[in-house]
Amino acid sequence: MNLKKLIPELVSGLNDAGFDNNSKEIQSTSIPQIKSGADLFIVSPEGSGKSTAIVIGVIQQLKELFEEAPRAIIMAATKEKAFELEAQFKILGKHTNLRTFTVFDKGIIQYQKDIIYEGLDVLIGTPKRLKELVKINGICLAKIRMFVVDDAESYALDKYDMIYQLADSINKSQFIMVANSWNKNFAKLSGRIMKNPKIIKSK
Repeated sequence: MNLKKLIPELVSGLNDAGFDNNSKEIQSTSIPQIKSGADLFIVSPEGSGKSTAIVIGVIQQLKELFEEAPRAIIMAATKEKAFELEAQFKILGKHTNLRTFTVFDKGIIQYQKDIIYEGLDVLIGTPKRLKELVKINGICLAKIRMFVVDDAESYALDKYDMIYQLADSINKSQFIMVANSWNKNFAKLSGRIMKNPKIIKSK
């Protein structure tokens, strides 16, 4: 990973966390593509560093606090994974003023809606809760620049409606699908919401 090409605040967070220039393969190949703004499929086994690549890429793209509406949505398959991602944002983005918040099933939806309304930059959430919040106009989607779906291979085809609903409500965004393995249904997903996506794979 070429730290010289990242914002100084992010570099400081990476250094504090013990990162060096010897990044994992998926990070070295995917972060420049995230920075380019391209739609992406990032496919690599569990534990290969995909989640960290996403966190670094989002911090680099957003850079700093801006207005009230979220600019990135990350859909996590489970509550536990959502909070893992939030923890990484707090560690790697601690020298930035980016605001991150996680929403999840069975949480108090009015409280979650109120926090979103107060202002944030990155919204992380489980599919069902994100869908519920969109339904009650609890998320302003006007400023979304990045839409990331983590563990995309774990979604059954009938669950893609949750992804489509969000994608259809966003005017213009970079779409990133992150998966442990390639799924035959990704072609349908690609044709529905993505523009000439690049596929990044590592072992």
